[in-house]
Amino acid sequence: MTTTEPRRATALTGIRVCDFSGQLAGAGATRFLAAMGAQVIRIEDPVNEGRWDILRGMSPFVDERRGIELGGPFNNHNVEKLGVTLNLRTEPAKELLRELVAVSDVVTENFAAGVLARLGFSYEELRAIRPDIIYVSNSGFGHRGPYASFKTWGPIVQACCGLSFSSGLPGLPPAGWGYSYMDHHGGNFMAIAILAGLIHRRRTGEGQWIEMSCTDAGALLNGPVLLDYTVNGRPLRREGMPDSNRSQFPAMAPHGIYATAGDDAWVALACRDDRDWQAFGGVVGEAWTAEARFAALAGRLESEDDLDRLVGAWTIGRDRFGIASALQHAGVPAAAVQRPEDRIDHDPGTAAWGLWPTAHHRDMGDVRVDGIPVHFSETDWVIERGGPCLGEHNDIVLGELLGHSKEELATWKETGVL
Repeated sequence: MTTTEPRRATALTGIRVCDFSGQLAGAGATRFLAAMGAQVIRIEDPVNEGRWDILRGMSPFVDERRGIELGGPFNNHNVEKLGVTLNLRTEPAKELLRELVAVSDVVTENFAAGVLARLGFSYEELRAIRPDIIYVSNSGFGHRGPYASFKTWGPIVQACCGLSFSSGLPGLPPAGWGYSYMDHHGGNFMAIAILAGLIHRRRTGEGQWIEMSCTDAGALLNGPVLLDYTVNGRPLRREGMPDSNRSQFPAMAPHGIYATAGDDAWVALACRDDRDWQAFGGVVGEAWTAEARFAALAGRLESEDDLDRLVGAWTIGRDRFGIASALQHAGVPAAAVQRPEDRIDHDPGTAAWGLWPTAHHRDMGDVRVDGIPVHFSETDWVIERGGPCLGEHNDIVLGELLGHSKEELATWKETGVL
């Protein structure tokens, strides 16, 4: 790359983001903007090798090589972004940041509350540099309230906002959600907030500070169970709490995940009503599907434990994809529980969608990464360039964009500014 301009016009061409965000709660938001054509410039710390984003150098790796530039998650979350290093412990680096803010539309970060302000770049100070700047801060608990000073992480957010409590099996502790889905969810909200701020500024000329709390974003996912408690006084976890695979609202049976032939192989199926049940019985073709106790939904719910055992005994000797295909053909909702390999390498739907584009990384080469699950007929997203290596675009951003000479850049590198 030899220019600061995107390769072709896409939906957000002309928008520039000065990006301090990392991990996924922040980097996921700016990743979306970058794929849509915004010029996203990541600011990283050269002293700690960019490790305010802990995904730098984190596994998985594409081969036997290891190192700060070779982490797969960092590459995936930062495709199409430019990367510069600024040692903000030094005044020259702070001045370079002021120059960059002056030509940017948005400043983004997902530090704990107050971190950027302590570096000398609060909203008031950013606004003094550029009056219409949009500043987006996405922290675990926001900048107000008794928890504002707390630091957190995706799985901790899930526990705090109630999501972990909602996932579990009868008689066992909450299982939680495993991977950090709240980081994804928070990043989605952050992207929406940035776009809303840009629309407001285009209409009024006014910038603003957009503050986010990932915990509050997660709490919004609890809507149905909060309503159940508010209206019915019924707590989520209670004696006799059913298997979380079973549908309660609306009631269905069978409804669950069942083991199939093979190692750790499963199929999901649901009989929404008695017609589905009859169609299911036609596929299964075993005598128990004609038992009177299973003929109506009320009976299937009353005998759900027995029903699940019988369904599981039928599925265990069969191929998950074969089961799903036969049930789908009969009109019964069913799907094989897919592993990543199934979905990425063997699923014709995602292949047709183009969900796994290949991006070229300077050191790793060509690597498949996540795409964007929307398509635009006229200004579709582009993901071709991998995440930036440390300081990879210092010359382009600080030289071409900000107009500094090669001699200045060399001096700053020698003195630890870059």
